Amino acid sequence: MTTGQINLEQTVFSGTYFQGYKAARAAEKSSYFSKMSARGEVVQQVATAYLAVIADEAEVENAKALMDADKVLLDQAHAKHEAGTAANLDELRARVQFQQQQQTVVADENRREKAEILLKREIGIAPGQKIELTDPAPYSDLASRAPEELKTEAYANRQDYQNLQAQELETRMLVSASKAERLPTLTFKGNYGVTGVTGSVYHGTLTAIGTLKIPIFKEASLRGDTAVARAELQGVVQQLGDLRDRIDQQVRSAQLDVQATQQLVAVAHSNVDLASQALSDETDRFNAGLDDTLPLVQAQARLQSAQSNLVESLYQYNLAKLALARSAGVIEQQYRAYLGR
Repeated sequence: MTTGQINLEQTVFSGTYFQGYKAARAAEKSSYFSKMSARGEVVQQVATAYLAVIADEAEVENAKALMDADKVLLDQAHAKHEAGTAANLDELRARVQFQQQQQTVVADENRREKAEILLKREIGIAPGQKIELTDPAPYSDLASRAPEELKTEAYANRQDYQNLQAQELETRMLVSASKAERLPTLTFKGNYGVTGVTGSVYHGTLTAIGTLKIPIFKEASLRGDTAVARAELQGVVQQLGDLRDRIDQQVRSAQLDVQATQQLVAVAHSNVDLASQALSDETDRFNAGLDDTLPLVQAQARLQSAQSNLVESLYQYNLAKLALARSAGVIEQQYRAYLGR
């Protein structure tokens, strides 16, 4: 006796499966937007670390330039003291200023090296690996834009907002799936085979069964599933509304920071120019023998302070622009445009 059979079982209609498939697709989109949001955060962290290294490098260069100027002042004061045209106090004052500037250079270089280590960690390379940053401190004015325009851009580009939108769609599909559990489920089962004596005539056999399942006595369980799904949907909707308000707040705050730091940069540039001119004038007075080293040292200190304020202002201005790009959801695509490089 020989027998051969083929079995087939197929769900023809199930509202729960259909809505569950839609929910799974929405969950897939939510995971994608979560990944993209993390990428934007990485871009901001790396850019911030890069800007910190550039700022520290500028501080080192300024400190070294002033140290060189202090060395020239010390040599001049020493020469005048040896010639008997200046008091020993002037040479001592110049030597103290030079040594203090040496300390500043050492401290600034140490801070820069630690900032480089942090940058290497952010980009995933060994702390001891040598790197060279080729871009100087970027600076460019950022065109003013209306908050409503930035909000619209943020709604269209921010991955966390799109993530919540996908979660909202997912939970709506889950609510629909819980409602669809009340619908009948139609399944089909079939069997086809052949049987007969080996080597003789075979005849076919066929079985077909259709099953319609109606959940009559599961109403309490179905209501519970629907209530849970609706509660999850309400939570996501509330999160979405809170995120809209937070985006508005973030965009407006970032814009205010950009405007304020831009003005600070302009003032810092002016202060550096004024302090440089004051130091130049005081140097001429010292070389002409009209002043001792005290006013010159004070003028150098004011210039150093002005240069440090300029570096810090540029750093904060660039950070504010990065924050604005992040709040608008375009930091990964447009960070160069926002920084001006």
